[in-house]
Amino acid sequence: MLIVLVAVAGLLPATAGAQALDQARSRIDFDLETRWGQVITGHFPRYDGEVVELPDGRHEVRIRLATTAVEVTGSRRYTRFARGDRFLDAEHHPWVEFRSDPYAMDLLHAGGLLHGTLTMHGVSRREAFVLAPGTCARPARDCDVVAQGRVLRMNYGVESWRWALTDDVNFRLRVRVQAAPP
Repeated sequence: MLIVLVAVAGLLPATAGAQALDQARSRIDFDLETRWGQVITGHFPRYDGEVVELPDGRHEVRIRLATTAVEVTGSRRYTRFARGDRFLDAEHHPWVEFRSDPYAMDLLHAGGLLHGTLTMHGVSRREAFVLAPGTCARPARDCDVVAQGRVLRMNYGVESWRWALTDDVNFRLRVRVQAAPP
């Protein structure tokens, strides 16, 4: 569910080896909706991520989101709930991880689906996130790579509060890579 955000990070262009995500200019958010129509917005302020250039010239993104640091906007109570054993269970599952399938750099310019494997609560599943078309010549360096996706929390064993929360978790990512050293 929070994994989606992870996928976008890997879309960034890498020169040689790997490029880390720029945490000062990237953001990973998610929304849940109550059965009464209230939208609950959260954020992953702590994460690890890199874009790896593969030998064949394609790229792969790898990202880990710290569930112990997840924050729900404007609510300490919802933040405790999100981290707690009845939702993300941060004590036993401190990371949500995403590893994209290899992709060509054209995906960053044209937009489209980014496929990969999301792991949450010890469950790994195939997911896809939608990348918006790039708005500059060097997406991830000169402009954000924007991605969004929807994950069903019940697919990962996060089934508590079904009477109050819908199953959909919507992720929004705005990602950049760190500038290459001079």
